[in-house]
Amino acid sequence: MNSISNFNSLLVPPSGGGGGKVSVIGAGTMGNGIAHVFAQSGFAVNLIDVNPTQLQRALTTIEKNIDRQIAKGAVTEEQKKQTLKNITSVTDIAEGVKNAQLVVEAATENIDLKLSIFKQMDIAAPADCILATNTSSISITKIAAITKRPELVIGMHFMNPVPVMKLVEIINGYATKKEVTQTIVELSKQLGKIPCAVNDYPGFIANRILMPMINEAIYSLYEGVAGVEEIDTVMKLGMAHPMGPLQLADFIGLDVCLSILKVLQDGFGNPKYAPCPLLVNMVMAGKLGVKSGEGFYVYAAGSKDLVVSERFKK
Repeated sequence: MNSISNFNSLLVPPSGGGGGKVSVIGAGTMGNGIAHVFAQSGFAVNLIDVNPTQLQRALTTIEKNIDRQIAKGAVTEEQKKQTLKNITSVTDIAEGVKNAQLVVEAATENIDLKLSIFKQMDIAAPADCILATNTSSISITKIAAITKRPELVIGMHFMNPVPVMKLVEIINGYATKKEVTQTIVELSKQLGKIPCAVNDYPGFIANRILMPMINEAIYSLYEGVAGVEEIDTVMKLGMAHPMGPLQLADFIGLDVCLSILKVLQDGFGNPKYAPCPLLVNMVMAGKLGVKSGEGFYVYAAGSKDLVVSERFKK
């Protein structure tokens, strides 16, 4: 099968007759969400993670998220059964990608880890398989360069939570073929998403604009211009943002924000992207936001109340 016919058959999920074989590497928050939307759209999905416990946790999360969709009338019990049936758990990368037409890597945002996974993907996946990464900031061109198929490598940056958020930021590497981009654009539409194609420069578009805003909000707090609630309230009520930049930073993870700002600073060599010292200190102190239970706000299990951390109370 040549590449073009492979791309075309990828756009036909199994229920439509052949094709549609997708592998997702990484069963964390992003990976299980990506597997969820592909499986719900009728694709046969191999969800791959070396940790069997993480795989089981991911399947439980997917089932709970589908139950929320059922409660809202978005899907039926029969669709839930079919979605879960479409997902196969796999603990070995080579085994999980050997028949794939598309592999989406959704591992932790760590360049060394991603390069290692892509080397394994490149060896084990069929020669005409598209290799995508869910990275939010790491260069697609750099990742593609360690493979023997840089023209088939592309960024597919989903937003969290994946089943809810409509945007997919599609990032072209230096060598990405137009046919690959067109395929991923059409595929994203099949998932019910809205694709936006951009080019491979530090931070792409989403984080190149978002992270300096978050960083400036942290600087405003650091310099005593306003408090946590005030900063977030101004942006929510004045700029119609669904959540303020400090709450959003907590949701993303302050360690992730710091990592992306460093990518921007290194990539452009511009001091305007330098992370605020307060952000650096919070990450060193382990105050990472929602994932650690405390960032700019405190997060108690089972509570939806937004409570400012004692560190920032006036």
